[in-house]
Amino acid sequence: MEPVLLAAVVLFAGAYAFINGFHDVSNSVATSVRTRALTPTVAVVLASVFNLTGALLSTALALVLADRFIQLPAGTPGLGILIAGLLAACGWGLWTWWRRMPSSSTHALVGGIVGSGAASTLVGGPNIAESYQVLLQQIVLPLLLSPVIAFVLAYLLVFPTTWLMRYSSPRRGDAGNRIAQSVFTSAFSLGHGMQDGQRTMAVIVLALVAAGFSGTTGIPLWVQIFSGVALAAGSLFGGWRISRTLGSRLVRIDPLRGMSATAVSSSMLFLGAVWLQIPLSSTQTMTSAIVGAGANQRFSTVRFIPLREILVTWLVTAPVTALLGGILFLAISPLL
Repeated sequence: MEPVLLAAVVLFAGAYAFINGFHDVSNSVATSVRTRALTPTVAVVLASVFNLTGALLSTALALVLADRFIQLPAGTPGLGILIAGLLAACGWGLWTWWRRMPSSSTHALVGGIVGSGAASTLVGGPNIAESYQVLLQQIVLPLLLSPVIAFVLAYLLVFPTTWLMRYSSPRRGDAGNRIAQSVFTSAFSLGHGMQDGQRTMAVIVLALVAAGFSGTTGIPLWVQIFSGVALAAGSLFGGWRISRTLGSRLVRIDPLRGMSATAVSSSMLFLGAVWLQIPLSSTQTMTSAIVGAGANQRFSTVRFIPLREILVTWLVTAPVTALLGGILFLAISPLL
């Protein structure tokens, strides 16, 4: 039974990565397309290529997540927890995409696994209680703090950027900001691949460990390629439903503020993946940076009704996916 469940985890992990790319490509391209820094086709292709490159570039974060993220029980119970958590995260990703709401795939995955782990104790199975403190310190706190930091940094970055452009004509300044924004858009996609691609790798490695096929000393090459290709494919076929929310509904964005938002969010993703080795939500980072940069105008253009809807979505993501993960684990528990 374990090989079948392991294959199911790999399949659902690939689906999670595909939906992640499908859902989050809007984060990469929304502002650059809105400010006409890139055409939609070029933006999506760049996002897909750099997502794949980022996933193949590093495995440091994946190793940290697989080693510290969760103490998964061995055998079929552990695989069942992963299956239920992945299914909950995939379902939430599709639902929020349909509702045009940017939401955190990381929050959804963490919530789903925590909920399925809690449900495991209800049926007398092993629990993951010892992992909850690590989840809080290493996962939840960075995800909660990163939107605030991104908002503040993007808001502040507008001041020096405006000062540097004070002698440039509006046309020349916009042209320069569009070029810089194109570069930062590629960098953001690279950071997204390093962050979200390695999350999928960590899940597959946890499944391999639970099934007794591998340790956490390294990421198999096939896992790295599989995760990167699934994420890039999702980005290539990504839906545009969320792009309008980020590019038009939240704030009125211009090339200078679009460049500021992508500069801050791409820098934070790199910092989290390479130096701090903590997971950051690309959705929350980019959305908060867009709002922060857009709020720094003579007359604030922030539209609070869609912003409130997004904040509510962020707050309920983990609880809802935890509930879904628990229900799904109880549903499949007779097979474990």
